Amino acid sequence: MTILKPAALAVLAACAAATLSAQTEIEIGQQVYRANCFACHGPDGDQVNGINFKSGTFKRANTDDELMSIVANGIPGTGMPPTALATEARRAVVLYIRSMKPSSVGGAKVAGDAAHGKAIVEGKGACLGCHRVGDKGSHTGPELSEIGSRPAAYLEKSLLDPNETVAPQNRYVHIVTKQGTVINGRRLNEDTHTIQLIDDKERLVSFDKSQLRELTVLKTSPMPSYQGKLSAQEIADVVAYLQTLKGS
Repeated sequence: MTILKPAALAVLAACAAATLSAQTEIEIGQQVYRANCFACHGPDGDQVNGINFKSGTFKRANTDDELMSIVANGIPGTGMPPTALATEARRAVVLYIRSMKPSSVGGAKVAGDAAHGKAIVEGKGACLGCHRVGDKGSHTGPELSEIGSRPAAYLEKSLLDPNETVAPQNRYVHIVTKQGTVINGRRLNEDTHTIQLIDDKERLVSFDKSQLRELTVLKTSPMPSYQGKLSAQEIADVVAYLQTLKGS
């Protein structure tokens, strides 16, 4: 295991920030949608009988990974063909489709109070125990300082069902070295031979994969669901606050 020095950390942080440019991903996804999906599904995602992207629910998929698989492989026996889109393009178009759903909590629109949402994030919600906003909080979870570029519906779903919204680039990993050391952390970068992550002690570490006995990418998020823990109004307040976080 290698503990990375400040210069290397800065490079990794910059890469992570670039990867997390959600608004750019949505814009790219919109372009991909227009080029590949628009003719059949229409501008609002409701042109195919029985399918409405704005509903936020899908007959054959629940998670983003399942939606990406449908985009890649199509649906045999239907008019949905496979595509040759790259992984990044498929992820972007799925994010765009997710953004089509209007934000609602409990089936009805709820106006959020950003100031109260900030108090929940810093207090009752204990969000800064994992996430960071500006100069406050932890680095173990994804940075939230620019999360406001994401659609309100996405932010709401992240609070209520985080397993469905964890981005592939933010997957957590379980590592066991050949010496038996166990490390759990959030993946920042990975290539054929190495992997870099931030562990649960907020250390940025790098491994040569040849040193590892086990490397498991987790499909679930360590973030708890706030369904039943926060009221509909509190969820709306947190979403309203998160939407104000758009960086400097």
